[in-house]
Amino acid sequence: MTTGLITHPACLGHDPGEGHPECPDRLRAIRHALEEERFFLLDRTRAPAATREQLCRVHTQAHVEAILAIRPNDDELRYLDGDTAMSTGSAEAALRAAGGAVAAVEAVLSGDWRNAFVAVRPPGHHAEPASAGGFCLFNNAAVGAAHARALGLGRVAIVDFDVHHGNGTQDIFANDPAVFYGSSHQAGAYPGTGFATERGVGNIVNVPLPAGSDGERFRAAWSNIILPALDAFAPELLIISAGFDAHRADPLAQLRLGTEDFGWITRELISVANRRCGGRIVSVLEGGYDLSALAASAAVHVAALMDG
Repeated sequence: MTTGLITHPACLGHDPGEGHPECPDRLRAIRHALEEERFFLLDRTRAPAATREQLCRVHTQAHVEAILAIRPNDDELRYLDGDTAMSTGSAEAALRAAGGAVAAVEAVLSGDWRNAFVAVRPPGHHAEPASAGGFCLFNNAAVGAAHARALGLGRVAIVDFDVHHGNGTQDIFANDPAVFYGSSHQAGAYPGTGFATERGVGNIVNVPLPAGSDGERFRAAWSNIILPALDAFAPELLIISAGFDAHRADPLAQLRLGTEDFGWITRELISVANRRCGGRIVSVLEGGYDLSALAASAAVHVAALMDG
């Protein structure tokens, strides 16, 4: 079976300003890396726009309408907080980012693809039900998970190896036992959430890692805590919030992972998915701000998905 790649040119139109780390070149770097010969067999398609119904499964209608109403002029930015800005193309990019997650879920559940990588921006895991933040407008992975539940799945898991805790994803599903959320992240980094004591209704597993933690400590956290909990949850679909900013080269945090660690965690997650849900995985891009490290890490991640 095939691995799908979903993206859209509109995701390049979200431009939060000169010098902003969450820049269009992030997506260009990934797209360039995935043009290598070993990725020729990817089934590539464009992301549709998410519908308001799909977005409102995880966000308030007021939040959705507010984001979609912000359409600055070409030379303007609208700041939602100190880190999160919208340009004239941001609303369309956000619709395509969330819609890409929805389309990937549908293709994987229908059996058209074994798994998928959704290469979109803006990222999503900091977006809460009623607010944007942390570079995120809509919570793409959460929208995808909620869509899977609407299609009839009983259990969906989201796992998150971004260096920052996905406070939005946790907040959306903390009281929903049908959705598992597991995260490793740098302790004390933005947004300051993700303590091990945050357990939701027993469906949340957080492993904060001290600044300076390397691949060995990262692998131990997943092997000893998150992966066993995920396996026990036995999801029918696995969604990955795939942030690559825990790489040692990344400028926004202080974990010390290498490119090979992202290949390792991808293979470990595939192993669980093969046991529990027929290998059905949807991976959605989150962070990663050193362009070379991002491109290399995403390439290793997608190659592992293709090897399945």
